[in-house]
Amino acid sequence: MALRTQGYALLAPADVAALAGSPLAELAQLTPAWDELELDSYLKDGGRYRRRRHSCFVQEGDVLAQTAHRAHWQPVEYNALHGGMHRMFAPVQPATIEQPGWQGLLTALGRVCSAVRNERTWYVEAHQFRIDTADGIGRPTPEGAHRDGVDFVAVILVGRHAIKGGETRIFEADGPNGKRFTMTEPWTMLLLDDAAVIHESTPIQPLGEHGYRDTLVLTYRAGGFQGEQQ
Repeated sequence: MALRTQGYALLAPADVAALAGSPLAELAQLTPAWDELELDSYLKDGGRYRRRRHSCFVQEGDVLAQTAHRAHWQPVEYNALHGGMHRMFAPVQPATIEQPGWQGLLTALGRVCSAVRNERTWYVEAHQFRIDTADGIGRPTPEGAHRDGVDFVAVILVGRHAIKGGETRIFEADGPNGKRFTMTEPWTMLLLDDAAVIHESTPIQPLGEHGYRDTLVLTYRAGGFQGEQQ
């Protein structure tokens, strides 16, 4: 498995659908939810280019259960720009979570993580992001190249419209090698071993009106959510 040998795996949309046990048409039914995200008011660069929703789950074996709504927290060691802050975002809408494509995707990724790391319980955070170009430039990762402080990270492209840029860059955490590519097809997925690599996405610029890039970012962590003891 590429995730073990090189620290990341890039899956085509058909492979993501097969993994989730959901046809691409079923995954696509999730897409309209990205039109209903809330403005991220925590950006320290003063930007208004990011909208998001966030919810947490615990997966035990094949059973996925949503937790009470909680703040997102990262240490400054992993996010120098926004670390150390308890950021309370609007939750993912229930109608989104109830869809078979959502349930199938999250539980399937939990099984992949367990196969690699021999864990049965995963603390999962789900982030819906829209980065837009209403003010000219949108920054998917304003904190720069980073790790997330979890075990595994999945970055899934939901869609992109009227933009250029948004190149994904992966670098070895303890080595010189890197990889650069641009995800263009909806439901392409990048799965990362967070201890092995660091990652970032370059800014996006408009090619027309209402340019944006939508992603679903899922993180899987053993032992508990970040910040539980903070």
